[in-house]
Amino acid sequence: MDLSNLKPAPGSTKNRKRIGRGPGSGTGKTSGKGHKGQNARSGGGVKPGFEGGQMPLQRRIPKRGFTSLNKKVYNLVNLRDLDVFDAGTVVDIEQYGKAGLVGGIKDGIKVLAAGELTKALTVQAHKFSKAAIEKIEAAGGKTEVL
Repeated sequence: MDLSNLKPAPGSTKNRKRIGRGPGSGTGKTSGKGHKGQNARSGGGVKPGFEGGQMPLQRRIPKRGFTSLNKKVYNLVNLRDLDVFDAGTVVDIEQYGKAGLVGGIKDGIKVLAAGELTKALTVQAHKFSKAAIEKIEAAGGKTEVL
């Protein structure tokens, strides 16, 4: 067996539909588009969401609120999650990833104060809550803003 005699599994491929190739083909003349009308025309058809002239759903529903284009989204890490590190460890972005505390980095990492920290760690992050800073320093650790 070599590359010259490879074939797809039987029934796994179909011949494409060859339209406009005469009356014997079954899709001659109007090429499967019927007689006249919007969808028979060149470039015809309607855009997504078009409802035949009725006011489309995306315009009928009331619009509320505002979405800022500049909003920052942080990965949140709680103090209880940082207890997995050994005392004296410098917890940087790489360490968060290895411990599985953050997935993809969004706009940074923010450390929150939920739970207790029992070890002295040097914690690096983009933001800290005030309570988290107090708890880290109370445990003998340091905070470093990236």
